[in-house]
Amino acid sequence: MPTAPTSPDEQLPARTAALWAALDPLVGAGTALRVLDVGGGSGMFAVPLARLGHTVTVVDPSADALATLRRRADTAGVGERVHGIQGDGDLLHEVLTDGTADDSTYDLALCHYVLEVVDDPAVTLREIARALRPGGQVSVATVNRAGAVLARAVAGHPVEALALLEDRDPAPGRAKPARRRFSPEELLALVGGADLDPGPWRGVSVVADLLEATSGADQQAVRALEVALAGASPFRDVATGLHVLAARA
Repeated sequence: MPTAPTSPDEQLPARTAALWAALDPLVGAGTALRVLDVGGGSGMFAVPLARLGHTVTVVDPSADALATLRRRADTAGVGERVHGIQGDGDLLHEVLTDGTADDSTYDLALCHYVLEVVDDPAVTLREIARALRPGGQVSVATVNRAGAVLARAVAGHPVEALALLEDRDPAPGRAKPARRRFSPEELLALVGGADLDPGPWRGVSVVADLLEATSGADQQAVRALEVALAGASPFRDVATGLHVLAARA
């Protein structure tokens, strides 16, 4: 198989380093996996996974995102291992199987920054769990409420920060619904409610999102720091995102 995407020579964002480190024991073990990526239309994870030799099915409601996925996969030479399907995560049983058969055969599912915007996060997670084989795992990443509060406060928006802290819409006059933010306890409860067994949670992008692009910080060093801080309290508590790996019984 090709070199793991966590290798320093890969041009992967430092903010995702903790996610890749958590996935590496699964995706870098040398066994080709059947992967389901829900909401991963542009291929940020699907294409590197396909380069590792895995077969990835991406379900996304955006035709534009899926077009970007196709171009990115073809450019990387892994188009035959990446399959895009237009559809919603809460209807996976229809999207994947046309509603007539069980498709519980995926080894790994990704649900990264999707629960913030779906109609019902619990339904989406149950649909993903249904698509996993027994023992299969799902990688769930969400926006961390504490990190969002800190980011708005540092940016000079204390009123919005207080609203987020109190789980209120920071811009109640908006036309679109507010994106959800989660605490670790809320995320673990959602995962457990889908009959999935969660492992320990970690922080995603503890410092990477705080660094200015012009800071000149060595990105390899930032990646290493992100991995070290991901499981370390109190640093993980104010990370931009939360992440947990959970298994289907």
